[in-house]
Amino acid sequence: MKDFAGKIAVITGGGTGMGRELARQLVAEGCNVAMCDVSAEAMAETKRLCEVEKLPQGLRITTHVADVSIEDHYKRFRDELIEQQATDKIHLLFNNAGIGGGGSLFTNTREQWERTFNICWGGVYLGVRTFLPLLVKADEAHIVNTSSVNGFWASVGMGVSHTAYSAAKFAVKGFTEAMINDLRLNAPHVKCSVVMPGHIGTSIVSNSRKVQNGADQLNPDELRQARQRLQGQGIDVAKMSDADIQQLALDRARIFHDEAPTSAAAAAKIILDGVKADRWRILVGDDAHLLDERVRKTPEQAYTPEFYQGIVAATGWKVG
Repeated sequence: MKDFAGKIAVITGGGTGMGRELARQLVAEGCNVAMCDVSAEAMAETKRLCEVEKLPQGLRITTHVADVSIEDHYKRFRDELIEQQATDKIHLLFNNAGIGGGGSLFTNTREQWERTFNICWGGVYLGVRTFLPLLVKADEAHIVNTSSVNGFWASVGMGVSHTAYSAAKFAVKGFTEAMINDLRLNAPHVKCSVVMPGHIGTSIVSNSRKVQNGADQLNPDELRQARQRLQGQGIDVAKMSDADIQQLALDRARIFHDEAPTSAAAAAKIILDGVKADRWRILVGDDAHLLDERVRKTPEQAYTPEFYQGIVAATGWKVG
């Protein structure tokens, strides 16, 4: 697919981050966009940003409230898309929605763990299941599933557990790689790519907290986990109050967004360029390329303190 003009794209998690930037760049190339998110307000802002420049006549941008972990929401989204976009086919599916959380089997609740897993993995699986018939009806189509560097390296540092997100992203990577041949055998005009971003400047840290807790505040379990993470980084937390820990958490979310080595806009461009180049494996960010190289070179060392310290030194990461 060499250009996106006149095509129809579905984007999950279109309210913020990479989803918003994918929408903006696709619309700028003349592509119709149907996005979903749990936040109508965030999608309204994405749509406004897309419409800052006068849209070509007939170009459609539609917004749909949906939780990607719930199949009935996806079906409603699909039915609304068919009506509002006046189509029975789509050309691009970006399974982009995701949250963090549920990192530990010990200190997180089962509900938190499964919430993360069901959005990050279930949202991709249900997205493909729901929209595959519409993709097959197009003359050419492309599925883009967002995994992560955590799809090949299940860690963000020695001081924090990271099981739910990593398990989901490994599943997305394996699923997409297996789809390559499934599509080749059964729908060769449909292609697929797995996207593995490194540290991208998005609001996933703060958004995840809002989805998990309903507010941008740490609950008691998360306060304990934050203390554990800080201790794992060699920080003395004995004299720190809960308010101090909460402020550090807010600062961490801000730093994750503001000081990332790759912006969401740059990430979206890399993804779209990868689709145009028909690449099934799209690494996003210099840190993703470096981490991929080092995990492949010394896989037995990948979960040692020395390995993580080397990654931090090489990339300047301020996560974990």
